[in-house]
Amino acid sequence: MSYYVDCRQWGGRRCAALLKGKDTMSNEALTMRGPVHGTKEAKRVAVGSGVGAVIETYDFIGFGTAAALYFGTAFFPGADPVTGTLASFATLGVGFAARPLGGIIGGHLGDKLGRKPVLVASLILMGLATFAIGLLPTYSQVGLLAPALLVLVRIIQGLAFGAEWGGAILMSYEHAPWRKKGQFTGIVQAGFPVGLLLANLVFLSSVGLGSEWAWRVPFLASIVLVAVGLIIRSKVPESPVFEDVKAKGDIVKSPIVEVIKTDWRNIVRGIGLRIAETAGYAVSVTYMISYLHTNNLADKTETLVALCIAAGIGIFATYYWGKLTDRVGRRPVYIWSTAFAVVFGIPMFMLVNTGMFLLIIATIVIAYAVCQNSLAGAQGAWFPELFQAKTRSSGASLSYQISAMVSGFTPFITTLLFVSMGWMGPALLFSIYAAIGLWAALITRETWGKRERELAEEAASKTPQTINA
Repeated sequence: MSYYVDCRQWGGRRCAALLKGKDTMSNEALTMRGPVHGTKEAKRVAVGSGVGAVIETYDFIGFGTAAALYFGTAFFPGADPVTGTLASFATLGVGFAARPLGGIIGGHLGDKLGRKPVLVASLILMGLATFAIGLLPTYSQVGLLAPALLVLVRIIQGLAFGAEWGGAILMSYEHAPWRKKGQFTGIVQAGFPVGLLLANLVFLSSVGLGSEWAWRVPFLASIVLVAVGLIIRSKVPESPVFEDVKAKGDIVKSPIVEVIKTDWRNIVRGIGLRIAETAGYAVSVTYMISYLHTNNLADKTETLVALCIAAGIGIFATYYWGKLTDRVGRRPVYIWSTAFAVVFGIPMFMLVNTGMFLLIIATIVIAYAVCQNSLAGAQGAWFPELFQAKTRSSGASLSYQISAMVSGFTPFITTLLFVSMGWMGPALLFSIYAAIGLWAALITRETWGKRERELAEEAASKTPQTINA
């Protein structure tokens, strides 16, 4: 039986590589992944998508830092510290709750109109909402209107961030060479720790400006990043896979309905996979910032320094985790990482409870660079490969963003658990999230196993490489 590789090469020319003796299942496993050797713009697309991810993360995650350190008193004064923290974390969660709707809208438009328009629109929306946060009046100035406005702009942030990921990751994935999908999508995923690092460096440098300007300046400064991002993203070419789908007339009338009807099991699996990463991050980083501060284990400066160190290491860790999946597959990385996270929950809190700054740094680095970055690095290639090209944007976005509702309210839930159970409550919740991810990894098919890697190697050897990817 012959094996047909559908690919797009230099100048829009089509090529076909016929590999003898390959089965139909393997054929389907490698179709619609883009050119075998990638497009000539593959690296530029990956970097452009990664820059956008940096900006979106700076904006979205910066809110989490501000919520943990400042918003309780600025927007919810008059309450005891725990109640103020709960209120600010609830506002944080609202943005995560809006992300699935953003994923639905962005996924639908990505499958209907293309990946690029979604990238540009989401960046503009996020940038304007984040800049607006820096201009918001506080509770002492306008009363209840202040938290209401904070919730509104947080919803807008959530919509934009929900639409962002699917377009960015698919653009990189569909331009990348077959054998380097994990590596190239790892560049995009590494944009998230870069954004985290930038956000916390700005918050760290603004600590001395006073309580109000300390949180306003980081949000106002984001407008510069947005301008740079728009210039870069405007030059990124559309996905070759989307153009193939469009050329064949395979555009689906209602991609969201189609993917839910035909591929709901992979959506559920994706949600489980993602919960371990994003909700685990909400415990080990977002909540941990507040935990260290409120329990006098570290001051604001020490907490931000530890987080900046973890983010700096996480940039390289995410990229190399993604690259590792090209060599061993997506599934093994996920299984081993989630298994480690299951047993790390209790030791994580025991280590930070010592109050020793070096142990706090080491703990946050392990929680972020191993437990979170490894999963993020694998997701970049694994999620797109679980869905057909014509509904890929919708399916991947739904899986990725629905889980955000869980992670968004996790700091709120974790704070309640701490009140009732002490640190053991958050520790066990972290391990439970990791166990959900482990379960999902065990029941999700490998999309880049030994068979696929062999076929990709053979296809690459029989397909002329006319471009430099």
